[in-house]
Amino acid sequence: MEIDMKEKFDVTGMSCSACSSHVEKSVSKLEGIKTVSVNLLTNSMQVEYDETKLDTGKIIEAVEHAGYGASVKEDGKAAVKAGETEDAVSIQQKNIKNMKTRLIISVIFLIPLMYVSMGHMIYNALGVPMPPLTMKFFHGSENAVIYAFTQFLLLLPILFVNQKYFRNGFTTLARRSPNMDSLIAMGATAATVYGIFAIYRIGWGFRIGDMELVHQYSHDLYFESAGTILTLITVGKYLETKSKGKTSEAITKLMNLAPKTVTVVRDGKEQVIDAADVVQGDIFVIKPGESVAVDGVILEGKSSFDESAITGESIPVIKQEGDKVISASINKAGLIRARATRVGKDTTIAQIISLVEEASSSKAPIARLADKIAGIFVPTVIGIAIVTFILWLASGADFEFAMSCGIAVLVISCPCALGLATPVAIMVGTGKGAENGILIKSGDALETAHQIDTVVLDKTGTITQGKPVVTDIICAAGKNADKTQLLQIAGSLEKGSEHPLAEAIVNYCVTNNISLEKVTDFNALFGKGIEGTMSGTHYYAGNEKMMEEKGISLSTEQKNQIQALAKQGRTPLLFADEKQFLGIVAVADVVKPTSKEAVQKFRDYGIHVIMLTGDNEVTAQAIKEQVGIDEVVA
Repeated sequence: MEIDMKEKFDVTGMSCSACSSHVEKSVSKLEGIKTVSVNLLTNSMQVEYDETKLDTGKIIEAVEHAGYGASVKEDGKAAVKAGETEDAVSIQQKNIKNMKTRLIISVIFLIPLMYVSMGHMIYNALGVPMPPLTMKFFHGSENAVIYAFTQFLLLLPILFVNQKYFRNGFTTLARRSPNMDSLIAMGATAATVYGIFAIYRIGWGFRIGDMELVHQYSHDLYFESAGTILTLITVGKYLETKSKGKTSEAITKLMNLAPKTVTVVRDGKEQVIDAADVVQGDIFVIKPGESVAVDGVILEGKSSFDESAITGESIPVIKQEGDKVISASINKAGLIRARATRVGKDTTIAQIISLVEEASSSKAPIARLADKIAGIFVPTVIGIAIVTFILWLASGADFEFAMSCGIAVLVISCPCALGLATPVAIMVGTGKGAENGILIKSGDALETAHQIDTVVLDKTGTITQGKPVVTDIICAAGKNADKTQLLQIAGSLEKGSEHPLAEAIVNYCVTNNISLEKVTDFNALFGKGIEGTMSGTHYYAGNEKMMEEKGISLSTEQKNQIQALAKQGRTPLLFADEKQFLGIVAVADVVKPTSKEAVQKFRDYGIHVIMLTGDNEVTAQAIKEQVGIDEVVA
């Protein structure tokens, strides 16, 4: 019986798409392999295989046999251990800094190298006389040795800082698995060696008094070509490294949503342990303001939880005994005790991290095609260069001319656009999406996005602001009543409340400089509202059910006002004292200013727009009317 297993590996030593293609081919040849996907930008490999025929050791062995290194990627449990995410970011930052240094040094020396080698052409093209100093030292056959040797000296620092291409390139060539680095190394080496040969020929020309030979070889220098190849490739590698850094940063931000430590109750005592060490069934404590480390079920306590990082629902959700808590959500108020139900790589946040990593490791169909081409591109170019050399030699050309033609083939074939363009485009696409809060599941999903005919949008935080604000203040005494007094009562009462909508009223009072008074005898009635005493008067704040229980009567007009507000998608909070109804403060999650335009753009593209919300039908219909959505599921 087959047992399918999916495993991730870290792969080292890859530098171009031909490398990833070679690793893929080596692993895919193993018996029991279902699928294998190697990602150059994240230096990772995802393998699905039959566990009865294969193990990770044989997979690693196949990668090593191909000339690269591999190790099993640590799982989600290990990934959340304190400090490891910081280390990953630190390494990525060092890589970016190193690539930037290499690029800066390369550019600093390439500019004068290009000026010395091609400056006279620029002056001629512009019709401008050459500066005397340049004319004196770098122009004319009599200055050929200075002209050539100066270029060689300017090239040396570029060769030194980019020596990695030569080490990787010739190593993979010796292993008979040439890659893009092999092409770069061969092209740059051939150009440099031929340039050194030209210097000797110039010297020989001076020795025998053959100025024609001197003139010929002073124009047959390829030092600037070698410098340009290495610098341009380094520009690409720098951009690629930055892309990797952004991906790592996005994953690290996700990892940091969950706390590194958690308070658990073991043997009747509270103790702080690593979040990775929590086991299923552990009782853990979530204090006010803390993030939830693992998924669980509440055993004791009531509180509101900010789940916006996971669900996008920015209004905190009130939870009590028996309700589930999600990892990476934040406890806003009360002390909670919960039992761990999903830990390590099974938690919600770990699975989201896994999804992002899997998306960056997956390949779009076009990327797989580019990899296949890149796998045969390098040896083909080398073959063409050899054939070019032989054909020119056979046609009667001298050795030097034939060699220069072969070198030209290597030099012009060096850029890695074919191997890098597609994966970089996918990585930039997924990276930009992540920056804007859009998680793209895979390369396939990104490539097929242009075929979309229906878009399903969440309401809270997507169409709406995601943050409730005060929209209406209605006093029971009429239009001429003092709204400030009603707001002062509302803000003072709500200041002690844990309810998600209370914050909106308090913030409104603070913004409008309304002073809040001290409240005594405060009491929260779960699911109904709150009550408290202020300046000797007892006040109530809540819903219609609470008003009925407290014997506060509402007129038909007031009830109609409450219903009208609800139909507009607003939440009416009712306020009263012991004797009479005082008024309504309505709070709502208002529509973003850009939402109507965004929905209209979707419709202009011929895309059907659906709003899917956990809110009630009345609120959903109100939002639908405001932004012009085609269909609502509430």
